[in-house]
Amino acid sequence: MTIWRRLPLARRDDQGSGTVLLLALVAVALVVAAMLGLLASAQLGRGHAQTAADLGALAGAGRLLAGEPGDPCVTVAEAVRRNGARLSSCTDEGGGVVRVRVVVSGAAGSATASARAGPASARR
Repeated sequence: MTIWRRLPLARRDDQGSGTVLLLALVAVALVVAAMLGLLASAQLGRGHAQTAADLGALAGAGRLLAGEPGDPCVTVAEAVRRNGARLSSCTDEGGGVVRVRVVVSGAAGSATASARAGPASARR
């Protein structure tokens, strides 16, 4: 009869273990969600940087091809700034070609992108 008396005590020791397991699963789910959010933020920053670089390069190349006097990098800097990025470098490669590099700061860090624009005859 002593075996039967010990069984209810063993079951009492397991009470609440489901709650601990559930809390652990919730914590793991929250960590995974936070990591996915950080990854999405990084990808968004990269896309934002690439858009700013593309538009800046196109603006600079457009200015060169229109024959407007002056440095195309001024136009590039303005286009990049209006797109929420910071111009890292701008190079007039000649022949109407402009190469641009931009940086965008975000929650996941800094994202960089580069672009090159010019006439089709300047393709490499």
